[in-house]
Amino acid sequence: MLHLPDIRPTLADVARAAGVSLATASRVLSGFQHVRPETRRQVEQAVVNLGYVRQRAGRTPGPQRTGVVAVTVCEDGGRLFADPYFSRILHGINRELNAADHQVVLLTMEPGRNGHSPAIRHLRGEHVDGAVIVSMHARHAAALERIGVPMVAAGRPVCADADRYSYVDVDNHGGASRAVRHLVDAGRTRIATVAGPKDMTAGADRLAGYRDALTSLERYDPRLVAYGDFGLRSGENAAMWLLDRHPDVDAIFAASDLMAVGVLRALRRTGRKVPGDVAVIGFDDAAIARTTEPALTTMGQPVEEVGARSVRELLGLIDGTLPQCRQAVLDTELVLRESA
Repeated sequence: MLHLPDIRPTLADVARAAGVSLATASRVLSGFQHVRPETRRQVEQAVVNLGYVRQRAGRTPGPQRTGVVAVTVCEDGGRLFADPYFSRILHGINRELNAADHQVVLLTMEPGRNGHSPAIRHLRGEHVDGAVIVSMHARHAAALERIGVPMVAAGRPVCADADRYSYVDVDNHGGASRAVRHLVDAGRTRIATVAGPKDMTAGADRLAGYRDALTSLERYDPRLVAYGDFGLRSGENAAMWLLDRHPDVDAIFAASDLMAVGVLRALRRTGRKVPGDVAVIGFDDAAIARTTEPALTTMGQPVEEVGARSVRELLGLIDGTLPQCRQAVLDTELVLRESA
């Protein structure tokens, strides 16, 4: 008997025939309301012409749902489990999904054998109704734009036209500016920073807030900027680099609490007292900020609420009750302790 290859049309074939993106075709077939009538007709006609059948076994007619949301963390597994930021945001996400009776699948963006992330293949395989994207780097943006399911970013996406996307962020720029103003008001004159990664909006925005606050006072010096990856070791290394080149630094703003803990280690190694010789401010208000010696002054951000709000926005996209592009920016607050 001759066995013919399986040539059933795919969702990508439908999108190509309709002249629309994969994401748009998926939205039409998932029953979203915020799609132009002409676009909807094009996709529906392509479905008829191609004889496309969506492969979701056991589903009844109407919008096809899995009841599963993917939480995609754009970091490797080691970073995911080492940084307390992720446990906090995942707590908020999971709490909201449980309340909505949705299941969650956790994906990381580690590359597979062929260099491509298995997470992207999973997201494009019609296994989930939507995705919350956490800790996006610039290198992930293009692949995530093509996943074909509703998506909300926890943190502003790394692209020039971020307002095309739904996201929930915190006021990173304003928080960093407030931290610097606090140091200035305390009489600090040589304020350095350990900035976050250049390819993440949180890193870029916190650096911009630091820079703008000092520029407004005509005190910005680009030589007092070092970079880390939001992790503890990078904070220690960056602080050692700064102190070696600029021993007169009397304050350091670190763009994460873990990096600030690294800064405290570097100051202790070099015999400097905190806050007597050098004041330190972090960003996050992670649990570790309350256990350092001295306790860490930091910019608190509502991490759990960022996760929960991202889920609420995503579920609104999935059921069509919210528009495609919404942005929310949550406030930060200065948490005063002994380090500054």
